Amino acid sequence: MKKLILLIWIGLMSFDALAQRGKFLTTEDFHQLAFPNQEMKWQALWVNKTLRVDMEKILNHSVRGLRIRYWGHENRTAWIFEEIGKELPITVGVVVDGDSIDQVHIMEYRESRGGEVRYPFFTKQFIGVKLEQKEERVKLDSHIDGITGATLSVRALKKIATLALFCHQQTPFGK
Repeated sequence: MKKLILLIWIGLMSFDALAQRGKFLTTEDFHQLAFPNQEMKWQALWVNKTLRVDMEKILNHSVRGLRIRYWGHENRTAWIFEEIGKELPITVGVVVDGDSIDQVHIMEYRESRGGEVRYPFFTKQFIGVKLEQKEERVKLDSHIDGITGATLSVRALKKIATLALFCHQQTPFGK
């Protein structure tokens, strides 16, 4: 009987971990949310040495690659970034309109915990958020409430939101 209860408990815990993970939005679906019924080609933000240093300050780790792909039209851009939560990457789509965030979508979540960051009660906190220059660093101008048990995922999303706003400013659409 004890073995049966243990197996049931392990099964329920495994199910809970799997419920956190998943692919929730494709690139094409994100594009349609950002730019409904508009066909657009990817643009490239070329990462020079100065830009790389600024991006590394935001992320607090090294940045690889020579370019970042995004979509842009008028004063609106859409970005797809990945950032490590606790151990695995979280894929996030961010739409910036003007100088503030318009949408944040968790496209794929791979961690076993902290998946609550994908729900609107959390992501809607980013809507309307802008960048603020604080001494030598840029940061979000609004407080983002955390989620118990999802601290590292919340940090990852705050970094991605900051990075999207910063990168938007580097494009012709953000100037």
